[in-house]
Amino acid sequence: MAGNAQAAVEEASRQVQNPQGIIFFTDYNLIPQVAELLKKKYPDAEIIGTSGNAYFNTNISEKITIITSFEAEAKVAGGIIGKLDKCPVEDIGVLERSVKAVGPGKEDTVTIEFCTSEEERLVTTMRMVLEKYGIGLCGGTVFGTPNGKPSLVVYNGKVYENSCAYMVIKNTAGRARVYAENIYAKDKENPHIVTRVDRARKALIELDHRPAADVYADEMNLSRSEIVGNVLKNPLGRCVGDQIFISSMHTLEPNGTLLNYKKLNENDTIYILKLLDYDEVNRETRSRIQSESKRIDLIISFNCIYRYMLFTQENYFGTLLQNMSTLGPYVGFVAGGEQFNNQHVNQTMVCAVFE
Repeated sequence: MAGNAQAAVEEASRQVQNPQGIIFFTDYNLIPQVAELLKKKYPDAEIIGTSGNAYFNTNISEKITIITSFEAEAKVAGGIIGKLDKCPVEDIGVLERSVKAVGPGKEDTVTIEFCTSEEERLVTTMRMVLEKYGIGLCGGTVFGTPNGKPSLVVYNGKVYENSCAYMVIKNTAGRARVYAENIYAKDKENPHIVTRVDRARKALIELDHRPAADVYADEMNLSRSEIVGNVLKNPLGRCVGDQIFISSMHTLEPNGTLLNYKKLNENDTIYILKLLDYDEVNRETRSRIQSESKRIDLIISFNCIYRYMLFTQENYFGTLLQNMSTLGPYVGFVAGGEQFNNQHVNQTMVCAVFE
């Protein structure tokens, strides 16, 4: 295994010269070795990484090692936010020091992160610092960890569980911005009020004082048993002003409770969403990114596993990778959930664009 890791690092780092920071994706079984080898090879670089189904331009695999380096035109500072299940706010000072170390300017600094769980707690913690400095957040939840194994993230050669590895990146040569792509919209102007939840389980128990499954089934003219299988086309969306943040249901309980990947709160307004023309939505995303960027040097992105499943069924994921890579180098991984600025979301693509 050590030989495989050595070969993977040598191959993936051939064009790395004098990195200020490194972000890597690799095979789960190679994480400790790749982390150690990279820190030994680049002792002065800030390094974060994780495992998963990763892609670079049009190539995607769970078994490849991908290394992205930030060199002379970047100022970076990384760190670990730990105890995600209990008290991540204990490490808020670590994040604050990282931000101050890069000296963020206007529209030139973003934060990239990988986390193992507890996304809502994490986002609440990070926004306390990042919003103060006007720094965008773009992140993904580790997905595809082998059964029975813990999800892992890496910072500077060390491997962590129950943590978030982050990197604050200031682009000294141009702008750095974050974007989100949502391929769903309200199906009907028919809002529902969340009236009962179990936040600890991310359980939606009642909508409008009725079992959540019954409200969904009635509106979509489905049986209860068809609800979870319909998530790729008609997920739930929490509305905050004009924005919609998706919450994906994954389990139906006998009493009509829906378990979701994003927590909902009592009194939230939610809608049942419909799938849009995703090719047209992505064309609009690319057009917006292109119009707001002089020259794109790199895009780091996180695509939700449910987007990946939908696009794989539709033979479209390869087309998405090809289209996005026309903008510039396009790297990222398939995530179990996505973090965008001050929200944790599902079924979304989030990305950071560097000029």
